[in-house]
Amino acid sequence: MKKGYVFAWIVLVAANGQISAEPSTQVAWTPETLRFVKNGDAERGKELAQACEACHAATPENAESEFPYLQGQSATYLYKQLHDYKSGSRSNEIMVGISAGLSDQDMADVSAWYSRQPLPPAKKADEVPDTIRKLVDRGDGTRIVAPCAVCHGSAGQGQTMDTPVLAAQKAAYLEQTMLAYKSEARRNDIYRRMRLIVQQLNDEEIRQLARYYAGLER
Repeated sequence: MKKGYVFAWIVLVAANGQISAEPSTQVAWTPETLRFVKNGDAERGKELAQACEACHAATPENAESEFPYLQGQSATYLYKQLHDYKSGSRSNEIMVGISAGLSDQDMADVSAWYSRQPLPPAKKADEVPDTIRKLVDRGDGTRIVAPCAVCHGSAGQGQTMDTPVLAAQKAAYLEQTMLAYKSEARRNDIYRRMRLIVQQLNDEEIRQLARYYAGLER
């Protein structure tokens, strides 16, 4: 994140009294953990992923479902999400139940498999307003909103570690995720980054951002 926006985060968090001792995740990115996830067995993960495909397959039949695509996400991001479901840092009735039966090795392996798959086809939207492109590229200093591209990349490609790929993700899923952050129903973002951002956005901006990223090809 750019230096000026780091300072802005500190000011905004302090001003809202939102510094909390409660961690947003139980995953600590130590060198050992990073090596463990990097060395996940993708072939074993392929077998485990067969149970995931009913909801997460990148097929035309699944295009309108509420479940996100996992293909092409970084292994570290996927591992963190699975771990957060298991630890209770992230809530979803289905995924909490599934993750309870997974070992750390299972999580690393299935994450390795999905990380090596191509992104699904982007779903092109109609023209997106210039105000939305401005939020992506430049943010909004009047609301202390950092550009989306600072963390998610200029093409929605995400970053290694815990920042997801947004390009070609389902618009409906992106929208519901941002709304969950806005309402604080989802709380596993490091340093409250996403919650602080989307709480400055209106629902129409959230909807348009979701459509914008769903139409990007990485």
